[in-house]
Amino acid sequence: MSEIRTQVQFVDIDADMAGQRVDNFLRNQLKSIPKSMIYRILRKGEVRVNKKRVKAEYKLQSGDVVRIPPVTVTEKSQEDVAPSTKLNKVAELESKIIYEDEHLLVLNKPSGTAVHGGSGLKFGAIEALRALRPDARFLELVHRIDRDTSGILLVAKKRSALRHLQAQFRDKTVNKYYFALVMGKWKPSCKVINAPLLKNEVNSIVRVNPKGKPSETRFKILESFEQATFIQASPITGRTHQIRVHTQFAGHPIAWDDRYGDRRFDAYTGKVGLDRLFLHAANIRFVHPKSEQPMEINAPMELKLEQVLAGLRDA
Repeated sequence: MSEIRTQVQFVDIDADMAGQRVDNFLRNQLKSIPKSMIYRILRKGEVRVNKKRVKAEYKLQSGDVVRIPPVTVTEKSQEDVAPSTKLNKVAELESKIIYEDEHLLVLNKPSGTAVHGGSGLKFGAIEALRALRPDARFLELVHRIDRDTSGILLVAKKRSALRHLQAQFRDKTVNKYYFALVMGKWKPSCKVINAPLLKNEVNSIVRVNPKGKPSETRFKILESFEQATFIQASPITGRTHQIRVHTQFAGHPIAWDDRYGDRRFDAYTGKVGLDRLFLHAANIRFVHPKSEQPMEINAPMELKLEQVLAGLRDA
């Protein structure tokens, strides 16, 4: 790897960029720079706002001019550069965009695609979208879904949209509905599961535990089969693996769940062509960050999941 030195930059802060801390702004502007270096150039006063030194917690205001000093960075190897738009997985995501305007983008994320790179993954959905939209000044995940879960993923195209949408998630005014195929006969009386969830920070396994965080999921039966039930799940809270753990806790794990599932059920559903986690984020309702109008987005399931349901009907 070789080292390169960037040029000094002067960035005019507009209304959409205002309100964020200067350290977070720099981390977004200098993505290849270690966090420790960003705080070092702030401490040394090399970063100036309106020609004055500022602390890391300074919140940028519309009309500010930020001077970003030259920094020395390690030139990335070919393996680490942004994914090429010619790669099949990246190109495929273009056809998976089901809504887009100047404020947000909605992706029907395929199963097996992580939402972001890391932990051995070269890139995820957000890095691929940035490669597909090289002129976009801002693209950030509003929320996350598991790698093996397919369906709706919201991406903000403006910082103001990100703040607005994330506030809705925090206030629990966003309604999300998932489709899942679970083992056995789901009882019609089981409409809500309130069970606290605790995450093991070592292996990321989540369990129901009285010491965990309050967690609530609402359920509805959509279709019943001989050894399985097709359900709708709506998480009220947004805990890691929440639907997967709550269905397991109820005695009805989701098909092809490699962490919380049942291999006997995988063998049963495998006979009708299933080979992935049957969990799909199918519907979301929220308020548009600019128009303030209610929005509802539906993401169709991939053909494979529809064929699995058809196979269970014929079994």
